[in-house]
Amino acid sequence: MEQQLKELKERALEQIKEAGTLKELNEVRVAYLGKKGPITDLLKGMGKLPADERPKMGALVNVIRETVTEVLEERLVKLEEQAINEQLEKETIDVTLPGRPARTGNHHPITRVVEEIEDFFISMGFEIAEGPEVEKDYYNFEALNLPKGHPARDMQDSFYISEDILLRTHTSPVQARTMEAKGGEPIKIICPGKVYRRDNDDATHSHQFTQIEGLVIGEDIRMSDLKGTLSLFAKKMFGDEREIRLRPSFFPFTEPSVEMDISCFNCGGDGCNVCKKTGWIEILGAGMVHPNVLKMAGYDPTVVSGFAFGMGPERIAMLKYGVEDIRHFYTNDVRFVSQFHRTEA
Repeated sequence: MEQQLKELKERALEQIKEAGTLKELNEVRVAYLGKKGPITDLLKGMGKLPADERPKMGALVNVIRETVTEVLEERLVKLEEQAINEQLEKETIDVTLPGRPARTGNHHPITRVVEEIEDFFISMGFEIAEGPEVEKDYYNFEALNLPKGHPARDMQDSFYISEDILLRTHTSPVQARTMEAKGGEPIKIICPGKVYRRDNDDATHSHQFTQIEGLVIGEDIRMSDLKGTLSLFAKKMFGDEREIRLRPSFFPFTEPSVEMDISCFNCGGDGCNVCKKTGWIEILGAGMVHPNVLKMAGYDPTVVSGFAFGMGPERIAMLKYGVEDIRHFYTNDVRFVSQFHRTEA
């Protein structure tokens, strides 16, 4: 009996050693330690042995079972490690291959120009003011010295929702609302935002576009302050060598009014296709705030004065980036937008 148990143990250990996969090892385990295995049968048959042999044979069978179980567990650990290594070898990634770069988004050129303008004026002490795009006729026209019947109020030039409500045609209503809210206090703001006009879309016109206006009100504000501010702005946006030129003009809400030109950054003033051979490029309109506008907002024009200006970021972007058609900014063509990757810090 002892010899048979010894041979059984040796056979079990040999088959465990020969098992090359987890499946084969599990088959050995079931064959020897399963419910129908020889070791289990021996334990169940202990009751049939003479009473004096049971302790010895029981201890021997238990030792064999424990030995086989221990060797099985050791082999199991090795085979599991072997299986993991084989799987890792099959799934190895060649890290020497170049990776696929992630496509990143980018700021729209209009957004870039608007932010650049905002950063400049914030550095000059200006605050950013915003207002509704659906505006009252009063703030869009009347409060800006544009009484009813004025040509600029023609409904053919504006998107009217009702007789007294329209889509704002400029961001000047934000200035009117700010002056009204400040109640005579000094003001130094810029007003960026979208505006709407009934223009036929072409290479230089759009029914919707962006506008940034500025307003400064306080004591002893002069035309020289306006010129100095705009000169610094031109140098910031188009280069330190830029010069500006102010030409007389007319706007109902400023008096006197001017158009501002900059010396052509393409030819340096010699004349080219960009400046239409004049050496100058028109950039924006400006002027001293009209006394009527100050009065309607509660300011005394004999005590305070101010200047205002307005510009179109689309025009500035077209000049900075050499864009020939304003419609490119709104067609969402990735081939166009992807050209304007931000490289500055």
